Amino acid sequence: MRKLIVTNNKKLSCPDFNIVKVEGNFLDVLYKTRDLIHLGYKLISHPLGASMRIMHSPVRSILMSNHVGSIDEESLEIIESSIEKYKISMGERTIDARNINDYELIDYELLKSAIRENDFINSIIKNNNI
Repeated sequence: MRKLIVTNNKKLSCPDFNIVKVEGNFLDVLYKTRDLIHLGYKLISHPLGASMRIMHSPVRSILMSNHVGSIDEESLEIIESSIEKYKISMGERTIDARNINDYELIDYELLKSAIRENDFINSIIKNNNI
């Protein structure tokens, strides 16, 4: 089974992954990710960006594992915390939709990096029988 990407990035296309397209904003992607965790999927990439500027982006893609069956408590804790942090950080700020094309490109590059890092870690684990 292929890994899963939850995204609202309209330009995202990854044939090696199952993609769950979300209509809506960053917060909607977080909510959909939480729903999938409740169904037994696990986070691979962190739901929040590494900088405050990325938090103002209307675009987000999150990498998740295959369906594992049971609820991963760590993933659930992370997504719940991320939703709260996002709400607090955004407060009354408006989302920067003016630069959507730039945010879609940045989101794509961040997702590629997360995929490469995950593949690298998995190869180390496999090669060392960890």
